[in-house]
Amino acid sequence: MNAKKALASIVVTLGMAAVGTAWAQTPPAGSTGECKDNTYTSSASKRGACKGHGGVKEWYATEKESKSAKSSSTESKTKTETPAATTAAAPAATPAAKPATTKTAASTMPAPGGGAGKVWVNTSTHVYHCQGTKWYGKTKEGEYMTEAEAKAKGAHADHGKACG
Repeated sequence: MNAKKALASIVVTLGMAAVGTAWAQTPPAGSTGECKDNTYTSSASKRGACKGHGGVKEWYATEKESKSAKSSSTESKTKTETPAATTAAAPAATPAAKPATTKTAASTMPAPGGGAGKVWVNTSTHVYHCQGTKWYGKTKEGEYMTEAEAKAKGAHADHGKACG
């Protein structure tokens, strides 16, 4: 009887392992790490990569790759005027299996409108973003207005850096 229970236990364990690997997913291309809330980052350095996401759960890039990605990112920023031309380090090796859920912080296309002299105000956080920055026109909630209007409504600059 004990042998049957042991065999059944092994079969159940192997079945659960097979199901777990069937749901596994590799991280998106260009990801350098995974945050503790199961989102992915393409940050060039581990420091601050998962700020607001509970910290870094697993880091794929090596320090050498991170530093080279950071230097190439700096070079591309000086050669071009848009920060979208920056590069991210590729994963160092095929990482362990990951859950199928991924979340994105913002869409890739800015909201229609905006332009010269306008800032994007995130209406839920009261932070404004300057034209050409990462979150300009890309947060879930927000609107375009002049920097003076944003300040008058109580909004403050992203990371304390005013436009201009």
